[in-house]
Amino acid sequence: MWELIKAGGWLMFPLVICSIAALAIIIERGIRLQHKKVAPNGLVQSLEPKLKQGTLTTEELAALRLSSPLGDLLATGIQYSSGGLEYMTLQIQNRASTLIHRLEKHLNLLGTIGNIAPLLGLLGTVLGIIESFLAVNVGGNTDPAMLAAGISQALMSTAAGMFVAIPALIAYRYYQRKVADLAVEMEEQSGILLHLIHGVPQQASIAVVSLPTENIHHAPSHPHSADTAGSVFAQKIAPTPTAVKQSQS
Repeated sequence: MWELIKAGGWLMFPLVICSIAALAIIIERGIRLQHKKVAPNGLVQSLEPKLKQGTLTTEELAALRLSSPLGDLLATGIQYSSGGLEYMTLQIQNRASTLIHRLEKHLNLLGTIGNIAPLLGLLGTVLGIIESFLAVNVGGNTDPAMLAAGISQALMSTAAGMFVAIPALIAYRYYQRKVADLAVEMEEQSGILLHLIHGVPQQASIAVVSLPTENIHHAPSHPHSADTAGSVFAQKIAPTPTAVKQSQS
């Protein structure tokens, strides 16, 4: 392995660093984004009896907040439920934006690694070929076998770049979709909570803006500003009491 790294040139070292970083992010996000750790099934339903009876204690609310990101979101809604529907919905949206941003942690870096790894490999190949032809021009050596050996060594960096980029891109797209699915689950659970507390129809509670779906190969020069822009809850509040009265009349 060390001989291959040496043969690929000095640009193999950044590629090794990128591969280690990508592997660490893939493992870390795989652990953090487990469904049972982010949005446990039936969490809001388990709170229904105490919400209807008004027996949810401060200690139980604190434990709910620390249990999972979904628990944090539900605890925020319960905490501000006394302020009315619109105020509660606004607080849920604000907290959801923060929580989903945390779920997307390191994903931009993973996507960046997937983008730059092939470029680093290509750069190593170009530099290697240039060095091979310079050696021919300076030394006057016209042996095709030696020239082919130099080019084959230069191509190792391109192969290494592809080897790093392909898994990174696959994992990046997979985790992007995973976060979008978790956001939808959190939306549904928040809608149930609004229905339990304020009697809001679940279809008109909260909606989630879907994650961006642009091709990663055309990522902008500042990936941190694009890949997380869409991961927030968008307000979609039920009609106000005044509007309801007017429609009934």
